[in-house]
Amino acid sequence: MVNIADVAKAAGVSRSTVSYALSGNRPISRETRERIDLAISELGFTVNAGARALATAQTMVLGLLVQFEDDEFPPAMLQYILAVSTAARELGYDILMVTDDHGPDAVRRITSSNMVDGVVLLDVVHDDPRLQPLREARQPGALVGLPRDTEGLDVFDLDFGEAARLIVDHLHGLGHRDIILVSPPRHVFERGGAYAWRFREAALERAARHDIHLYAHYGESQQPGIERSVNAIIDARPQATALIVHNDASIAALPAVLRERGIAVPRDLSVVSLYSRDFGRTFLLPYTAVETSPDELGRLAVQHLVRRITEPDYGPPVVRFVEPQLTDRGSTA
Repeated sequence: MVNIADVAKAAGVSRSTVSYALSGNRPISRETRERIDLAISELGFTVNAGARALATAQTMVLGLLVQFEDDEFPPAMLQYILAVSTAARELGYDILMVTDDHGPDAVRRITSSNMVDGVVLLDVVHDDPRLQPLREARQPGALVGLPRDTEGLDVFDLDFGEAARLIVDHLHGLGHRDIILVSPPRHVFERGGAYAWRFREAALERAARHDIHLYAHYGESQQPGIERSVNAIIDARPQATALIVHNDASIAALPAVLRERGIAVPRDLSVVSLYSRDFGRTFLLPYTAVETSPDELGRLAVQHLVRRITEPDYGPPVVRFVEPQLTDRGSTA
């Protein structure tokens, strides 16, 4: 791989002069600048985005890799993007957000060219193809989301299994025996969204222990399918007295659906869900819910990543789950 020493030799200048040209820290003559630019061009040197901080070999930039699926509900993902960006800014780092369709190539590109000091991955799936190139990179990485293999990486996520048990126990304590669960869309399960089946399997197991009939259905993530699917699910289970919604798009649409059906919560139907406080305020959601904690997850990921950047010998990788907290807003009875 071509480096600064190669550029300096081809341009007939010192390495420090090339560094100054790249970082802009000191003025250099036009002629020298042109020789350096020509050498960079001829050698195919990839300019380090962190050249302004060559003395420490740090760019003060974190890569944020996001996989935007066409069928996802964007407001949910934006919560995590904002959380990571805010946490990075508080620690003096900028964010380079990368949304390439082919994530492994994006990881290799931004790490091999030293564009970033570390990488945060969002929307992590069970067998995430971005993990291997991240493990091979010089820079450390942190994940928001639990993959199958966590080796060598810091991982942070909500404890979705415990969240499901907490919700089912809550409804069991209120006497509910027939409960609907609206899960993320089928394609989320199929592409490896482990959070979806971690919640669903734990809910089914807990319901069976309590001798509860739990009717699990896939929801939708885009209109007009969202409201149509919620209506169809409710119609299919008229005996149900409670509704668990683990689907951001469905819970955002639920107040309008229930209002149109004339269903009063919790008199006619108890409702409990998972979403963040900010998400609830955005969509005016009045439901009892587990806090999904995007702010805490983003902060933990960035804090650990920055510590690994600044302290290379900082301990072994961690896998940390945020404990779910249920906020009772009076929507269950």
